[in-house]
Amino acid sequence: MRILASIAAAALLAAPATAALAPGAKAPDFATRGAKAGTVLNVKLSTLLKNGPVVLYFFPAAYTGGCNAEAQAFAAAIPQFDAAGATVLGMSANTVEVLKDFSAEKCAGKFTVASAGPKVVAGYDVALGQEIDTPRGKVKATNRTSYVIARNGRIASVHANLSPVDHVKQTLAEVQALKARGA
Repeated sequence: MRILASIAAAALLAAPATAALAPGAKAPDFATRGAKAGTVLNVKLSTLLKNGPVVLYFFPAAYTGGCNAEAQAFAAAIPQFDAAGATVLGMSANTVEVLKDFSAEKCAGKFTVASAGPKVVAGYDVALGQEIDTPRGKVKATNRTSYVIARNGRIASVHANLSPVDHVKQTLAEVQALKARGA
């Protein structure tokens, strides 16, 4: 049984996720709490967009292998996102207390991670539809979906795949293209 469960989990991680918001769609605004470098703060999408495009990336759950690697990859690329004028915001259904530690440890204090409540999860259609065990407790996991949201609040691009491999590369290329177009 354990082998079958492992095979099923691997197949799930290899399968592409789907996202309901297509490029050109209006990104739902939200306000929530999150953390950066271990400090809890309030987050509002419309406020972030005043500074330029936002890379809104949903990850299944803090303190899991792929999510740790993705957070570290985004942290390493923050200077490039900053140069392109973009803000990176990670989101999961984890509690703010868990994300407080995750922001300092796995995100290296470089960007904010925030708690995605049911309304945000539904608005971005990122519910994975299962609860997963993590080292910090059970979490209603979200699909690994990265949205690049242009300053005008419209979705510029979507990358939905449970593999964390290309999310940073693809979102960085899109924000660099937005900057080149003056958008």
